[in-house]
Amino acid sequence: MRSFIVKATSIFVFSFLNCSPVFSQIIDFASENPYKKIFVETDNFGPSYLDILEDTYLKIEADSVRFSILNDLAYYWHTRNLVKAMDFTQKGLRQTSSKKNVLWEGRFQITQGAILLRMEKLDSAEIVLEAAKSKVLEADLAFLNTQLGYVSERRGHLGKAADFAIESLHFGKKLQDQKAIALAYSDLSNLFWKQSKLDAGVEYGLRSLKTFEERGITDLDYDFTLYVVGNNYLALKDYENALKYYEHSIIIGERYGFYNNLSDVYISLSELYGYLQDLDKAQEAAKKGLKYAELLENNFMVMRSWLSIGKLQHSRGDFANAVESLQKCILVATDDFGDTYYLSQAYETLGKAYAANHEYQKAYQAFAEYDTLKNRIFTAEADHRTSLLRTEFDVANKEGTILEQETRIKKQSARQTLISIITGMLLLLLFLSYKAIRNKLKINKLLRKQNEEKEFLLKEIHHRVKNNLEIVSSLLALQSAQIKDANVLVAMEESQHRVQSMGMIHQKLYTGKNLAAIEMKDYLIDLAEYVTDAFGMNQQAVIDIEMTELELDVDTAIPIGLIVNELLTNSFKYAFPGKRGGKVKVSLRQIDDHLQLDVNDNGIGQPAERQVQGTGFGTQLIELLTKQLDGKMVLNTNQGTSVSIQFQYHKAA
Repeated sequence: MRSFIVKATSIFVFSFLNCSPVFSQIIDFASENPYKKIFVETDNFGPSYLDILEDTYLKIEADSVRFSILNDLAYYWHTRNLVKAMDFTQKGLRQTSSKKNVLWEGRFQITQGAILLRMEKLDSAEIVLEAAKSKVLEADLAFLNTQLGYVSERRGHLGKAADFAIESLHFGKKLQDQKAIALAYSDLSNLFWKQSKLDAGVEYGLRSLKTFEERGITDLDYDFTLYVVGNNYLALKDYENALKYYEHSIIIGERYGFYNNLSDVYISLSELYGYLQDLDKAQEAAKKGLKYAELLENNFMVMRSWLSIGKLQHSRGDFANAVESLQKCILVATDDFGDTYYLSQAYETLGKAYAANHEYQKAYQAFAEYDTLKNRIFTAEADHRTSLLRTEFDVANKEGTILEQETRIKKQSARQTLISIITGMLLLLLFLSYKAIRNKLKINKLLRKQNEEKEFLLKEIHHRVKNNLEIVSSLLALQSAQIKDANVLVAMEESQHRVQSMGMIHQKLYTGKNLAAIEMKDYLIDLAEYVTDAFGMNQQAVIDIEMTELELDVDTAIPIGLIVNELLTNSFKYAFPGKRGGKVKVSLRQIDDHLQLDVNDNGIGQPAERQVQGTGFGTQLIELLTKQLDGKMVLNTNQGTSVSIQFQYHKAA
């Protein structure tokens, strides 16, 4: 409860501190709609809002806006001072009459009726309210019926008051007016409290508060409903909840200056503290209730304040002063006062005080008056009407619950149908997906089979190409055996070596894992061994292949193989004469996006004055193959022979 109070107090302080620009929040002459209607469009202001309305309403030129401000000024002044409220109401009635504005005249009459009934002029209030019915809009009738309900309630006609509350509720629901609905629930809660039907009182009070809170505006009637809910909890002896709602009501009442609600709450708070035996707080609360009642100049509230003081004095055993206070209470309640409910309580407590003070004759007379008033209020008809009302509401709630359940069942059925449709679509989608995956697997299997067949065919082709090249090599070897001319024989043997180097490429392809690429290091090692064997240089020369593994496509590998074959052949033919020993280094490496081939020997080199030996076909072939690979060649013959060729790198797939 303490956290609740702290939270509510924080809200109050924050709102109060932020109400300094309240003028611009309520009145803005620069706006198309200069009046931001209080407790309808905004509640962000402090207790000075009535002074602001009074200072500015005459400055508004539009009649409807000026009448709206003046009517609010009159109605909300009745929460502070009834005389001043009536003065503003009379001004409004005169202005609307002179302007012949029947609608606003009727609305001012509703406000006039609300003030008259609080002045204990119940008959006059009823006449004015009945006269307003034909002048106002349907949207105003809920509030009008609420005031007529208050008149009946003050007279003790609780059944009739309930009828007016029901009528207000019907208008509220028809027009979807949350304020009217919340106010009707609040009135029913108050009537159930007076009939001691406390569970129903709490139920409808909480329902009212919930509706007010959904509306989002903290106003006079929300504040009053907090007090009514507190009364129901107090009667149920749930003092903790009663205190919580009373304290919340006090915060709002003090923020906006709702003296009538403050007087109500402090009177009930005095009774609560009396039950709790905290008599000092009870006396303080009773005095505050009387203070606000006198500020309001409301005899009804003054009468109730003296009643609470008398009850408190009686509970403390101060019977003489209790009698005096209760006599003041009854004196204020004149014959035309009208409110038999609280007057009956005054006579009941007075009778108890007389009896405790041993004045039994006076006690008997007071109890007799109490019985008369009680029988007038709690009639069988009123009890039957409120019981019937409760039954009607229970039936309506059950019907509403049934309709809500039927709606929920329909929604659930629709949801289930939708789920079934979605489930069916998902199953269909799963089936189609299964079929698609199955077909895909079949296609993949077929493609894999086709790939395997193609791979086999490619290997077979490379194998046959390799065999055909070997046949060509063998034919060249046979042909060489028939040739006597040494130069032609050399040419035939070199051609045989070239064919063999290409045959080795195809052999690598059909024996390797990748049919589209050649691993060059392994290939160059095999090629070097072949050329060494062909020239019988196994014991004389050493070939060193200095490179890492590197894969090249066939179109690049074959020219490189031919170039290396020619360069090795030249080294064996010319670099190591007279069975001289030597070493040849072969390197193929990647440098950025280029390949670099280096073939170096440590042979005798090529002096500048020496004539070119042989036909020169090998050199021409190297140059042609270098151009084919879009490369360039650098030859160095100073110390042995060094050939360096750079060409574009086409990575194998």
